[in-house]
Amino acid sequence: MLSMFSAARASSSTPSAAGRSGPSFGPRLNELGVGRFLLGVLAALALTACATGGGHNPTDIASVLARLPDTGLVLMGEQHDAPDHQRLQKELALALSTQGRLSAVVLEMAEAGRHTQGLAAGATEEQVRAALAWQDEAWPWKAYGPGVMAAVGAGVVVWGGNLPRSQLREAMANTNLDARLNVEEWREQESRMDAGHCGLLPASQWRPMGRVQTARDISMATVAQGLVRAGQVVLVWTGSEHADRQLGIPRFLGDTPALSVRMAAGGTSLTAGKRHDLVIATAAIADRDHCAELRATMRPRAP
Repeated sequence: MLSMFSAARASSSTPSAAGRSGPSFGPRLNELGVGRFLLGVLAALALTACATGGGHNPTDIASVLARLPDTGLVLMGEQHDAPDHQRLQKELALALSTQGRLSAVVLEMAEAGRHTQGLAAGATEEQVRAALAWQDEAWPWKAYGPGVMAAVGAGVVVWGGNLPRSQLREAMANTNLDARLNVEEWREQESRMDAGHCGLLPASQWRPMGRVQTARDISMATVAQGLVRAGQVVLVWTGSEHADRQLGIPRFLGDTPALSVRMAAGGTSLTAGKRHDLVIATAAIADRDHCAELRATMRPRAP
């Protein structure tokens, strides 16, 4: 999933989370024949990742450090519009790099194939953004930049993990992806697509959109697995749905050890379940009706 701010601009955006427009590559998708309506509904792909929780001190990463695998992945599943979550990601990266235990950082916020390898620890923000082909419209640099720059400054390479936008249409039509989930899992995935798009997505597009979600999980899993080093961990910064053990990145990691963390903003305290290994509750953020914003820009789905 991509970012979750400003669904009002969804009709001119590409796959992005509800609540925030994605990068402006709608024209490229139109060339590929996806169509204006689909471009709009793609913008809500990650809406359901904006879940609630609450209770912990937002600077407390001790619970994560206590459960780290000796070698493997740590999936920091965030709510994209919760500043505490980006702060926690940065703090964990600094703590692990100080201990010499951080192999790499993998971002949902940048495409696979992009990375900061070869940049000096003193690289400028402009150099880092260029290396990652950063899309500020989708992922505000002011939110993610501090964490990215902290990792680079510590000598840790930051890698893009998300499915390249040039592959979105191919993923939608790739029926081979259907075999990656079972019947019950596809039922849930398609239900998420419907709910996450506020009931505006035609039923005929539930499976294609679900394939995009699955393709993104596979892409991030593949990139992260390739960066695992003995005695170190790879941090993956992504939305909480991608960190879901049943449908997300962990599903495609094989035997690679992984700690799935969900960061949840607001509400009452939560306990970890079969979806995530650990839940860190953070301060509430202002309520926002993403569906109302999306409906203002979309037409109702066909019967």
